[in-house]
Amino acid sequence: MYFLDSYAIIEILAENQNYERFKNSVNHTSLLNLLEVHNILRKLKEKVVVDKIIEKLLGICMQITVDDIKFASEFKINNKSKKFSYIDCLGYAIAFNKNLKFVTGDNEFKSLANVEFVK
Repeated sequence: MYFLDSYAIIEILAENQNYERFKNSVNHTSLLNLLEVHNILRKLKEKVVVDKIIEKLLGICMQITVDDIKFASEFKINNKSKKFSYIDCLGYAIAFNKNLKFVTGDNEFKSLANVEFVK
């Protein structure tokens, strides 16, 4: 089971062959990741089309817990030399806390534990 960050979702939607294997796996994400996805897609596509994509993705969204928030905050503090966004930190925290692999193509995550790095 996987947690897809925004990068991974965009690559799946763009039909990047390196992400093909995630199309039929059990995937999760968060509403905040959908915020990023919506923003990226909205710059490229009509609002109606993007809204339909987001609605389809709602079914894989996980709840954010207080433990996720605490983990994300500590993670951001402990990795201040990297330029992780709050949404990335929270996604990584959710994945870690729920025993999911964090799927991303973001280079900052490449060497971290519990990460499935795919370009």
